[in-house]
Amino acid sequence: MAQEQPSQDPVAPGAGAEEQQQLSSIEVRQVRLQQPLPASIISPEKLEYAQGVISKDKAIKPFWVNKYKNEAAKNWDRFYKRNETRFYKDRHWIEREFSIFGEKATADGDNERTINCLEIGCGVGNFIFPVLDLNKRLFMYACDFAPHAIELVKQHEDYPQGRCSAFVCDLTKDPLTDTIPAGSLDIVSSIFVLSAIPAEKLEAAVRNIKEVMKPGGMICFRDYAVYDAAQVKFSSNPGHMLDTNLYVRQDGTMSHFFSVEQMTELFEKEGFRVEECGYVHRETINRAMDLSLDRRFLQAKFVKL
Repeated sequence: MAQEQPSQDPVAPGAGAEEQQQLSSIEVRQVRLQQPLPASIISPEKLEYAQGVISKDKAIKPFWVNKYKNEAAKNWDRFYKRNETRFYKDRHWIEREFSIFGEKATADGDNERTINCLEIGCGVGNFIFPVLDLNKRLFMYACDFAPHAIELVKQHEDYPQGRCSAFVCDLTKDPLTDTIPAGSLDIVSSIFVLSAIPAEKLEAAVRNIKEVMKPGGMICFRDYAVYDAAQVKFSSNPGHMLDTNLYVRQDGTMSHFFSVEQMTELFEKEGFRVEECGYVHRETINRAMDLSLDRRFLQAKFVKL
């Protein structure tokens, strides 16, 4: 937990060889932050400011980095035990951004078939149940590595209808094929999920998802993007950086900020075609505090080859 962080000073020049090596690798990857976003996404002035703040930040000690990474599931479970269903709002914007969830798949003439879907990192079901209500032809698998979140999904009043199967799963190590037939899914939603996974485990997670998808199946992706206001805020308060673009929140949960290049490279390497991948800019205004925040997200569609 973050209250333990006073001992998490940035790695000092006199640190041990192992710590110095890890810090050096982080600093090398930091160069990627210098790739500018399109002017339409961020002004040159704001880009320069964000780069300046983020590039000066330093990773906390490797011991704490490993601790947070190893305890990711535990910290998210604590999050859901503390917040229950109160933290996130239902995501009714999904149909607007990913119209595929509202489409009715057909096969064998006029006979409609079920569209098999999976939501990874389902949380307490803020995405699942609005989408199931939107399209009666959908069947949703739903997984999360926080057991308490899955308990809350199963307690939802609509869960007993038999159109959803929720289960605990760590995407980085638990085979999805233990629960879902291989090659059976039409759509996978990844909404603010992969950002909770360290970079070195992303390939395993994507490979795991690929195993349960049909050829031509689509991943609908939305997550945090580099230079988001939250990333600048993290770097403005040293002691949160675990790795390049990876930070730890006050409650011990992690947040990764992605670039188009990183996600394109990752999914193409794992056998996907990039149908679209770009930045989404939203200005959030807090009138009470007279603040304007530049929120940046990465939105994409990846199709299994």
